[in-house]
Amino acid sequence: MLMFNRLYFPLIALFWIIMNLLLWRAEFGGGKEFGSAVPTEAVWQKILTAPDDSTLEISSSGKRIGYCRWGANAGEELAAGKISRQDYSPEGMVKQLSHYTIDLEGNVLPAQPATRVRFNLHLEFATDHAWRELSVRVATRPSVWTIHATAADQRLDLKYEDETGNWTRAFAFDELRDPRKWIEELAGPLPPALLGPAAGLERQKNLSPGLKWTARNDWLKIGHSRARVYRLQAQLLGHYEVVVIVSRVGEILRVELPNGLLLLNEALTNL
Repeated sequence: MLMFNRLYFPLIALFWIIMNLLLWRAEFGGGKEFGSAVPTEAVWQKILTAPDDSTLEISSSGKRIGYCRWGANAGEELAAGKISRQDYSPEGMVKQLSHYTIDLEGNVLPAQPATRVRFNLHLEFATDHAWRELSVRVATRPSVWTIHATAADQRLDLKYEDETGNWTRAFAFDELRDPRKWIEELAGPLPPALLGPAAGLERQKNLSPGLKWTARNDWLKIGHSRARVYRLQAQLLGHYEVVVIVSRVGEILRVELPNGLLLLNEALTNL
């Protein structure tokens, strides 16, 4: 009995250590999963089906300049092709996934005494993640810019309004491949400061901004603990790095953009 009592505490301590090692391994993959590649499509699917919206604080070089809210939803329709607006489906009709949507809204105040810029974005995707429709509205009193594009029509409609009137223009996607052409056309309503950096652009073979995303397992320090996350990374125009940190359920936690622009989930700003 005396020998058992002497061994009792060491055995309990050993059991506790082993269990904590196993729990740590389950949480952080024992070091093997950290940094390992993940299919980008799998992470994108989690983003499109995230259960909660993401409210993000926008800062520039450490100074808060605004906020935005990111929300993703999965749309359903009846098997017969009619959209159900009721909480129930008619007998014999089955709901099925028809599309995904992303909505982004917010505002920024770049610098005093500039006026606040408000923006709204709506983007719709097919079930295979191919984009269908894009709508963007950017307003800074008294000016309002509206953009609408559809993949099926291969056309982008642009509208500009202020107190003096409005201006509209429709661009075929093929026209957008030559930036100099449409920049010259926009030179009237657009401020010269926005046109300068694009003056030397050449005709593009496609409309892709050159983003090739990679996804990896990573961890994010939250307070005194660490959480497993996904890290999405890409090069914008071959020079600028974009990093997006996503939770394991698809919530946007952190977005790092060029020139010191940072979007941080409000759940992390108070930690």
